[in-house]
Amino acid sequence: MLIAANWKMYKAPAEAAEFCVRLRDQHLDGVNVVVCPPFVSLAVVVQLLAGTEIGVAAQNAHWEPEGPFTGEISPPMLRELGVYGVIVGHSERRQYFGETDELVGKRARGALAAGLFVIGCIGETETEREQGRTEEVLRRQISVFEPDDNLVIAYEPVWAIGTGKTATPELAQDAHALIKSVLDVPVLYGGSVKPDNAVSLLTQSHVDGALVGGASLDLDSFTSICRAAARIPS
Repeated sequence: MLIAANWKMYKAPAEAAEFCVRLRDQHLDGVNVVVCPPFVSLAVVVQLLAGTEIGVAAQNAHWEPEGPFTGEISPPMLRELGVYGVIVGHSERRQYFGETDELVGKRARGALAAGLFVIGCIGETETEREQGRTEEVLRRQISVFEPDDNLVIAYEPVWAIGTGKTATPELAQDAHALIKSVLDVPVLYGGSVKPDNAVSLLTQSHVDGALVGGASLDLDSFTSICRAAARIPS
């Protein structure tokens, strides 16, 4: 079971450091934990979590190892920093920065080629679900990924991100089953995961963990989700 904390554009280095000092004192046996801070906080988080079992991932990466790409960060740069993995294709990248399926696929392939672990995000909007297009959208988004031992998919229904809405466990189970029928990789659920709904979501047989957003910003909330995951039989 993998629980990943996506801090988004929160926690500059000082706040990130305070969080990690407390996080490394927690006993989170029985679950794989990854923290995904903003770029400016990666170095301090890598330093403070060194020697623990907690991985550190970036929230994005360019597909080229280097080049004239102002404002971008390459996978080898992340590796040199001590970063373990990267999120690609988050719905906020797609929504606010115009990232296409093709770009997401390129980012994933570049990161995997550099030896990074990749969390590839997919998910339908509320309009797409209401139009009955969920399967079409998920199949299209999955098509840019290729099976890899270092790839997991995060299913994050866009209508459930930061809205307080959450897919029912049954909806999550169905979507994850569809994804796995197309691509044989672990699938995380992302979309307003909180301590009070984590168990019902994570006990679904096709759910292999969670990509946690807002609830990962509070230590007690995040560790509660991690401990709930640890108690679920594998």
